Amino acid sequence: MTTDLRTAAFDSKAWPYEEARKLLKRYPDGAPAKGHVLFETGYGPSGLPHIGTFNEVLRTTMVRRAFETLSDIPTRLIAFSDDMDGLRKVPDNVPNKEMLTAHLGKPLTRIPDPFGTHESFAAHNNALLREFLDRFGFDYEFVSSTDYYADGTFDEALKGVLRHYQGIMDVMLPTLRKERQATYSPVLPVSPTSGIVLQVPIEVLDAETGMIAFIDEGQRIEQSILGGQAKLQWKVDWAMRWVALGVDYEMAGKDLIDSVTQSSKIARVLGGRPPEGFNYEMFLDEKGEKISKSKGNGLSLDQWLTYGPDESLAFYIYREPKKAKALHLGLIPRAVDDYWQFREKYPHQPVEQQLGNPVHHIHNGPPPAETLPVTFGLLLNLVGVMGDASKEQVWGYLANYVPDATPEAYPALDDLIGYALAYGRDFVTPTLKRRAPVGIEIAALERLDADLAGLSADARPEDIQNIVYEIGKSEFGDAGGFENLRDWFKALYETLLGSEQGPRMGSFIALYGIDNTRKLIAEALGR
Repeated sequence: MTTDLRTAAFDSKAWPYEEARKLLKRYPDGAPAKGHVLFETGYGPSGLPHIGTFNEVLRTTMVRRAFETLSDIPTRLIAFSDDMDGLRKVPDNVPNKEMLTAHLGKPLTRIPDPFGTHESFAAHNNALLREFLDRFGFDYEFVSSTDYYADGTFDEALKGVLRHYQGIMDVMLPTLRKERQATYSPVLPVSPTSGIVLQVPIEVLDAETGMIAFIDEGQRIEQSILGGQAKLQWKVDWAMRWVALGVDYEMAGKDLIDSVTQSSKIARVLGGRPPEGFNYEMFLDEKGEKISKSKGNGLSLDQWLTYGPDESLAFYIYREPKKAKALHLGLIPRAVDDYWQFREKYPHQPVEQQLGNPVHHIHNGPPPAETLPVTFGLLLNLVGVMGDASKEQVWGYLANYVPDATPEAYPALDDLIGYALAYGRDFVTPTLKRRAPVGIEIAALERLDADLAGLSADARPEDIQNIVYEIGKSEFGDAGGFENLRDWFKALYETLLGSEQGPRMGSFIALYGIDNTRKLIAEALGR
């Protein structure tokens, strides 16, 4: 760790450093008694993992790395799965719904996997979560709620819940409706007969042995809450976990502000200290609705990563965490190009600006040195006019534009071509619709064709762009010129590319080739 980097980090306004400084104040005298600072993220495996889940681990990791820049105190990150939860409803986006319906109310780890690949529904979803997190290279420890309830890790904290039962009730009851107050219990015993996580009042018999009593199907049952025979209500469970594990930092979505408040109070009742953290805004779908695992209306990681690289997703997640943002596939091209713009700036920035550059937090330091000679948007325009193309064909066109254009020289570009072909096939090509030029556009295209005919095949993009620009400013007959350059460029996009928006035409023509562009013009003019 260089002195300059640490000094700059203490002054940086980038949100991960602001969060890290807040956490650093928690331990002004150095490392806590447990010897490390503990970061936690939570996951409810009742639905398939989506980008909202991934988002929390990524942002928490960014704060963790920022903290490590500021401090030499060791850190850990646990990804905690609430897989002891009872299944409340069957998700919309899973098979074998009838089978799942028969197991409603049971802990997720005790319900068969509807996909038929794992020992339980929770195991299936937990495996997906870990697969996605591993793909991105996160440094984390996976923790199963079921394991910690069953193996005794939570035993002392669970006894603490019974010891402070009334104090917890005093926190929770005022937040509940009157009818809910009558049946509320912080402890949810697992029925010894049905296996369902019960929502019933309990009587504390002996806190030191964990014994409680409750009514199950008309019978009074005396049972320990230890060894996985009970779990806690959500807000109490969260607080108990913070105290039992010594969690120092956990962020949460804006929809959990009330849960954070109540769980923090309960943590204090249990004799612990709530973690630091902040509430981030939610991701929205194309309709402006909050994405949900159970609705299945959010993007899966697999969907985004089919059409854009990991870094583009990380870039989008990094930006403005306290601002609600839409999250849909149409955002990918802009996210890819914006990421690369920031990446190209990074080597030329002073350290203070580098720490505020999103790529610093995506790569935990300087990004790889490779540059990108064409934008993702330009690649999409190219594959759009090419139609059904292969990587090799795209590289053939790139030879018109990029010296030494090979996958070996530009591996990141080679990856982007694959993404562009997929995105173009599924979202660009089906929407393209070229129209015939009209009026002044015909004369403008004829002049462009004539001017291109006078250029050499290796003409520079800047020279081609100047020609396009001058044509747009020229006069054509009695009709006069274009009202503004935007109308000319729009005409080029709609008649040659089949879209309302497009690239810098000088760059596109150089990439696609002058002869090929003249063929496009001829087709547009009906020659």
